[in-house]
Amino acid sequence: MAEKKYSDGIIRPRKGKGDPQLPPDVLMVMIPSELQFLAQRTGATKTVFSNMRLYDLYRLQRDGEAAVTLAGPFIGAPQAVMGLEKLIAMGAERILMLGWCGSLQPFLKIGDFVIPTHALSEEGTSQHYPTALKRPISDLALNRMLETALEERKTPFTKGRIWTTDAIYRETPEKVTAYQQQNILAVEMEVSALLAVASFRAVQLSALLVVSDELFDLKWVPGFSNSRLKKGSRDAAELLLEIHKRLGQPERSSGELK
Repeated sequence: MAEKKYSDGIIRPRKGKGDPQLPPDVLMVMIPSELQFLAQRTGATKTVFSNMRLYDLYRLQRDGEAAVTLAGPFIGAPQAVMGLEKLIAMGAERILMLGWCGSLQPFLKIGDFVIPTHALSEEGTSQHYPTALKRPISDLALNRMLETALEERKTPFTKGRIWTTDAIYRETPEKVTAYQQQNILAVEMEVSALLAVASFRAVQLSALLVVSDELFDLKWVPGFSNSRLKKGSRDAAELLLEIHKRLGQPERSSGELK
């Protein structure tokens, strides 16, 4: 069967004349505090590029060391997809995403870790990225790296399906109950769209989410000042940085991760 061809958009993501050429591995960080932490921790500096009014890009490259590329913060599918498209146009091929999510299941508490395998889309962006996969999935090789790193640290995590929505104020009791019964783990605002773009553009993408709030009792329990969320977010940022550097080692070829 012939491969289906999809029309290009009239406006296409492009590497601008003054934009940097990125190495293959990029960390997309939704959380402002963890983006700043990672930039300070690595010594990566803010880079001038054509989308810099929409989000920040930090880079560090020294001879003999793994390159560090950080992008963010992002909120919601449209902005995150604009960012991902630009990053791909500048050279990104393997993307790890760090974000927060709201728990739909009683066994997932504030500060816990979730690895999304795929996502129920209730955002308006992913439908514009038709792919051969009806339900785009996160990258298996990157997921294995996340799982191994978490297991080595003896850090519990849960892997499974999540729900992505544009409308945080329309997470109704009826929807939460229905999605709980479908074993959907959590809700957030970007993953389904990012997976759709990754499938459409044939790049690798996986995510690590930290539970920031709880909805499973049909009432909202925010954890934004909770020490478990702060520790979980920092631990997740450090873990993803470790994997990011491992991916970016000069001797590692992209074929080793396929």
